[in-house]
Formats: sequence, structure tokens, C-alpha cells
Amino acid sequence: MSWIQSILYSADFPINGSLEVLRNRSITISKTGRFKAKSDYVQTPIPEAELEKILERFSKVEDGAISFEIMPHGGKMSRIPESSVPYPHRAGNIYKIQYYMYWYNGDGVEAADGYLNWLRGLYEYMTPYVSKNPREAYANYRDLDIGRNGRARSWGSSYYKNNFDRLVRVKTAVDPANFFRNEQSIPPLSSWR
Repeated sequence: MSWIQSILYSADFPINGSLEVLRNRSITISKTGRFKAKSDYVQTPIPEAELEKILERFSKVEDGAISFEIMPHGGKMSRIPESSVPYPHRAGNIYKIQYYMYWYNGDGVEAADGYLNWLRGLYEYMTPYVSKNPREAYANYRDLDIGRNGRARSWGSSYYKNNFDRLVRVKTAVDPANFFRNEQSIPPLSSWR
């Protein structure tokens, strides 16, 4: 599968279909419905018996789908100093895990809460096997469960580790009015806590 075919596949389009579908901004990227993503970094191997228990949990998803992606780290990435670029998850991590929960049916808060609680339960279950102090997370999947603006330190260290303070200073210099923002954007010093 080529890289562009993987993009089509991830968006639930036919991999041999027209690439023009990616230029159409009026369609929803995920035709699968709603989803929630969470992430973790693993620094010591998870015992095989525990991996089997994790997979067993997947079989208990009643309606919806769970995706558990493992992305290797280490190697040459480990040689790049953590402070040289904003992405700090380098030395010490053997892989990153992305957890996705997709659901197709059920509108409303009650339906969503069931799926979200299942994923949060998996995330909690993984606590002994993943990074600690901080529990690291991948920034490009905003996980509002770990915090929102107003309490930036709660999520800033998970995403950026020791680079967070430096990124706050850059944000203050480049966007002091905080025009470019979302629920977990780097805050300027004037609003940082």
C-alpha cells in the first residue's frame, strides 16, 4: 500500500479510488461517524500476558470499533536531543500507542458517554505500562481529558515535557493576543497558569 493509499484507507475511502475525494472539503474525513483518540508512550516492554488481556478487552466492545496502533520509536530518533525540536518524545520511548474508539450509531450524550467511558477505562488500565511523571501524550490528537486552557500545565507537560515553557515564550513573542487558539493551544504568558 502506498502512502497516499494509506491516507484513503484511514479515511475509510477505497484505496484504489480517485484522489480527488481528498480535495473535496465539504465531506467529512471520517465516514465512520464519531471517534475519540488517546495516546501513550511505552518505555518498558508490556508483558505478553498483559497484551493478551488488553486484546481480550477489545472483544467486549459491543457496538463500535477500537483501533490500537503501535508506532515504533527509538533508533536514530533517540539521538536527537529532546530540547532541539518541540517534539520531545525521543530517548527512552520504545513505542507510542494510539487508541481510537469509533462509533457509528447513537446520537446524544448518553450514547457517546458509553463509548468514551470504555476508552477511558482502557486508558486507565494501561497506566502501569506507560510513561509516568508526566504521562506523555501525542499533541496532534487533542485529548481534552488531560486538560484544557486555563490549566495549561496539566496537559502542556504531557505533550511537550520540558519544552513547554520555551514554547510559551515563543507563543508570547509571536501571538501575544492569543489569536490562534483552541482548547489546548500553547498559551501566551499573560494567560499561562
